[in-house]
Amino acid sequence: MSSALGPAYVLHSRAYRDSSALVDLLTLHQGLQRVVWRGARGQRRKLTPQPFVPLLVGMTGRSELKTLTQAEIAGRFALLQGQTLFSGMYLNELLVRLLVPADPQPILFAAYQQALEQLAAGAAVEPLLRRFEWQLLDNLGYGFSLTQDARGQPVNSQRRYLWHAADGLQPLEDALLGDAGLPGAALLAMAADDWSAVSTLRAAKQLMRQALGVHLGDRPLVSRTLFARQPPATKGEQQ
Repeated sequence: MSSALGPAYVLHSRAYRDSSALVDLLTLHQGLQRVVWRGARGQRRKLTPQPFVPLLVGMTGRSELKTLTQAEIAGRFALLQGQTLFSGMYLNELLVRLLVPADPQPILFAAYQQALEQLAAGAAVEPLLRRFEWQLLDNLGYGFSLTQDARGQPVNSQRRYLWHAADGLQPLEDALLGDAGLPGAALLAMAADDWSAVSTLRAAKQLMRQALGVHLGDRPLVSRTLFARQPPATKGEQQ
């Protein structure tokens, strides 16, 4: 029996057999789902599994690999290009790598949808990515306090901190370490969703790479590799 149509986005797809595709979907009601999209590459195909396009999909099957029974475009969308394209690919790869299959994440679905809309509208990329990374960690249960250190003391804007996976933020005691670690002022700005300072963005990128790396493992992100190959004039430092 096929499921009722529900909102979804294509995160990743690859060729499967003669004309089909294996597609990772982010769905609103069923979380991350892998489906066989039959005829996705056939000459008579009506709709292909394109990322960043809002869909309504139906699927059938009781195993982890389901079969797509219906798909239709569910709303307006804009094509992502350049930095926004690679940023969207990065978000997709994070979700595929970190989400538990079949675990609904409606808050993350809404955050992802909002991020795509903001990318398409030309929003500043770095704050958008850092905000989504934090939302992803927090909603998956990997979040930690940005306003209290591991001892339960308030983060001091005048001090610097190191982050440890086991217990969170540890204040640096050695003043000779200079610019090592993360400035407390940047951590507090992150907590307040204030991305106006370059120092906040720099610290957030460092912290998110550390925190995400614990759960991503050693396998590099393909989107980062592709982004790094772009000419300097076409990229920033967002990922």
